[in-house]
Amino acid sequence: MSEPLAMDDTREASGLETKVTRLPDTALSMKIETGLESIGRALSWVWLLLLGVIVLNVTLRYVFSSGRIELEEAQWHLYAVGFLGALGYCVKNDSHIRVDVLSERFSPRMRAWVDLYGILLLALPFCALVLYFSVPFVLESYSSGEISVSPGGLPGRFLIKSALPLSFLLLVFGFLARLMRAGRLLFGTPSPDGKD
Repeated sequence: MSEPLAMDDTREASGLETKVTRLPDTALSMKIETGLESIGRALSWVWLLLLGVIVLNVTLRYVFSSGRIELEEAQWHLYAVGFLGALGYCVKNDSHIRVDVLSERFSPRMRAWVDLYGILLLALPFCALVLYFSVPFVLESYSSGEISVSPGGLPGRFLIKSALPLSFLLLVFGFLARLMRAGRLLFGTPSPDGKD
């Protein structure tokens, strides 16, 4: 049985060019990653909105001596949504933190094995724990009608709390797509057109 070929890609980071081996796609992993890419690109606008809120809040505070609690809380909420929402996007683009000192010396198959075991034994169980505990956290906030403890703060605290399980669900999808791709390299057979 022949093995699927890993595709080589060249990335430039901080002026240094590194060779990265890309795992082969599957039809389902491509669909998942297309969705993650769209969500990641849409969420990238959160950073521009956050910048606008910060500039507005600083201007109000230091020019007009009128700071607003709602704007401060909106900053925290936008930062949380931007950061948490980007987790799945980072896994999809393989731009998450990795111990490159070790992985750059591994063969593509060894990296695929490390990905496979890392996802199955570490990443997915961690995501399952976060989802298990965060969903009741959001539901309790919703059922109690939780609002900000600050006077003049934002209502609907469950909305920002729901960013945690939603982002970890996206992260699970990112890990599953990566798992499919690693499995394709390790156990699959190549198809001539690159599709399943």
